[in-house]
Amino acid sequence: MIDRVAPTRRPKGKPVGYQSWRSLLFMHWPVPVEQLRPLVPSSLELDLHEGIAYVGLVPFAMFHVRPWWAPKSLGFNFLETNVRTYVTVDGRPGVYFFSLDAASRIGVWTARTFWGLPYFYASMKMRQIDDMRCYRSVRTVGNRHHEVSCRVGELLPASGPTSLEFFFLERYLLFLQRRDTLYCGQVHHSPYPAHLAEILNLDDQLLAAAGLTECHGLPPFVHYSPGVDVEIFPLRPI
Repeated sequence: MIDRVAPTRRPKGKPVGYQSWRSLLFMHWPVPVEQLRPLVPSSLELDLHEGIAYVGLVPFAMFHVRPWWAPKSLGFNFLETNVRTYVTVDGRPGVYFFSLDAASRIGVWTARTFWGLPYFYASMKMRQIDDMRCYRSVRTVGNRHHEVSCRVGELLPASGPTSLEFFFLERYLLFLQRRDTLYCGQVHHSPYPAHLAEILNLDDQLLAAAGLTECHGLPPFVHYSPGVDVEIFPLRPI
């Protein structure tokens, strides 16, 4: 039994850092389980919604990224795009990242060195014009690029734990396999305010770079959130 509500509760203890996530565009494609399974460590179970596996592509902006002891004014601001899917460990639902591109050399080095996450440095831009959002990224290693623009639509009501919106957006755990050890990290924030969104154009190479060749064309599921403020908790071995 998968408990999708428990990870939304704030864990005990002190956060190790703070971040503000803004202008998040969530794009999702269904993907055949037989294609996805070899790309995810065997220690992780695929998390399916009504029997279907999904892959997400999520560009957004990060503000005030800092350790717990640093004032907000000293935080880093940069753009990020992640390629991810959904997994479970012992009934706990979370995220598995194939890649994370970020426009901060310090952020990439820190995440790779101390968290072991597959970050890549990229040159990135984001524009906001009325209800339009435009994101562009070029990875410096391999020259993989990503460009998308969207129009933000209506605000959705709060989603319930069994809904597809909750499945896509309300993810508070990440799982990471590093050598022979499985790790879990947790974040805490208020539920995402979510809007429907329409993709105007998309040119992406990040999905294919992750081996997800079945994810092509416009995504059938698109959501946008203006953002949330986030507490980051320690990465712990399971």
